[in-house]
Amino acid sequence: MIWVKVCGLRQERDVEAAVEAGTDAVGFVLAEGSPRQVSVDRAASLMDGVPALRILITSNMEPGEIAAAMAATGADGIQAHGRHAGPAGAAGVASGWFVLRPVAMKVDPPEPEPATLPEGQIPLLDSSSGSSLGGTGVPFDWAMAAAVDRPFVLAGGLSSDNVKQAIDQVGPWGVDASSGLESSPGIKDPRRVAAFVEEARQA
Repeated sequence: MIWVKVCGLRQERDVEAAVEAGTDAVGFVLAEGSPRQVSVDRAASLMDGVPALRILITSNMEPGEIAAAMAATGADGIQAHGRHAGPAGAAGVASGWFVLRPVAMKVDPPEPEPATLPEGQIPLLDSSSGSSLGGTGVPFDWAMAAAVDRPFVLAGGLSSDNVKQAIDQVGPWGVDASSGLESSPGIKDPRRVAAFVEEARQA
């Protein structure tokens, strides 16, 4: 069964909707400038007692800062973007965390190339654009994923409308969505969350 992550949660009701829908993982964005940003304290409050895998999304945070945030929140995994992504991913694997390693699919070959990632880091193929960390609402060319020969998570513009097609065409290990599940930036629509998880499970 495909692994499903719902990302960018900011409110208790959004977390509840994701858990009730049966998602495997929930993501909390610490990165500044994102409409989905929450503080470390807020992330800790939102993820308290949540049975799904709890993942922090960071940008340009040094491994030591990430370790402090992980300890403060009790998170289970890390999705580190930016200039410290490599060392942060390595530190995460060494610490026993679940590690998603963002891969920018805006270029060919993508950066970094999934085949070069160390064991224990799961590539997250996303349609990042410019300084954006994802959440662009725009899918990349799924044909670019054909060359990835290891388990990966597909992100970028996914919603209940296209996740089945994406899974059938690309064959990812997991899927991840954020903006496609929102009624407005940073606000999840419970019906869209439920529909996304259901469609992914049925693919």
